[in-house]
Amino acid sequence: MELRPDQLATQAATQPLQPVYLIAGPETLHVIEAADAVRARARAESAEREVFDGDGRDPDWDGLAASFNAPSLFSSRRLLEVRLPSGKPGKTGAEVVSSFCENPPADVTLLIVAGDWSKAHQGKWVEAINRRGVVSIAWAVKPHELPGWIDRRLRERGLRASPEAVQGLAERVEGNLLAAAQEIDKLALLAPEGVLDLAAMQSLVADAARYDVFRLLEATLSGQAAQVRRMLAGLRAEGEQVAGLMPMVIRELLRAAALSRAQARGANLAAEMKSQGLWEARQAPFKRALQRHATPLRWNRFVAYASRIDRAAKGRGPGEPWQLLERLLLAIAETPATRLLAASR
Repeated sequence: MELRPDQLATQAATQPLQPVYLIAGPETLHVIEAADAVRARARAESAEREVFDGDGRDPDWDGLAASFNAPSLFSSRRLLEVRLPSGKPGKTGAEVVSSFCENPPADVTLLIVAGDWSKAHQGKWVEAINRRGVVSIAWAVKPHELPGWIDRRLRERGLRASPEAVQGLAERVEGNLLAAAQEIDKLALLAPEGVLDLAAMQSLVADAARYDVFRLLEATLSGQAAQVRRMLAGLRAEGEQVAGLMPMVIRELLRAAALSRAQARGANLAAEMKSQGLWEARQAPFKRALQRHATPLRWNRFVAYASRIDRAAKGRGPGEPWQLLERLLLAIAETPATRLLAASR
């Protein structure tokens, strides 16, 4: 069956474990909470938990298959959790999962948790899970849906807020549900009784939408050109200096260039990302950027241009640093803007 993450959490709180679960999607908070609900039910049923890594260069699918019928040493039930950030088990993994679904052991529940997900991930192994257990996809909350989500979350925590206050919190977290959830949990402890108005909300929550270089680079790699312009303006208004931003910019560009070379030679991109220190939560922006700019040559040019900006920011080369930085980041964020770099040589 297919359930929304919140429906799955409700089911897990009130019903015995299903034989198999697939929880996936780009909305990290919802994936985490739905998976936590399954784990909590497993603990309530005194299940022993084992974790398998389904990504990387050589996933041990044979080991997972062998464990399906292995006896538990400490409990009469087992929860076998497969972490699959890419959402792609490959041919062998798909066969192992499908085989499990055909005849699941009575004392085993299989939980597959994935981050990346789209229609391209659908396959016979997903259909097998859907027939035998639960498939729950956590799609990203759209901007117009965020205020409603925040209002429901506040009410679940026993809080009430005016529409203006809800909108104010939505603007501060800029779509970051993890940040929104943290702020709402804090409000549950600190907020006075009654309806929170905008002024009270602003005085109690932190500005999770602050303009910093980490979020600037994430927006750049994700292709969010309008947000890049706004964040650059915010950084400049806050008194930041381009020279202080460039080490992080150059580091991330060198990382993207290395990934581009790995992609060009047909290497396992997920494994390369992990070797570069990019874990699941940070991989999606790089994947989008590599789709827009697939050739290593393009990334080498970006790195060279960044070096030019660094020299200008330190007074060792020509050009206005903020203008040059904007041209570079927009060129990365949207392919047509690469002509700006050519025009500024």
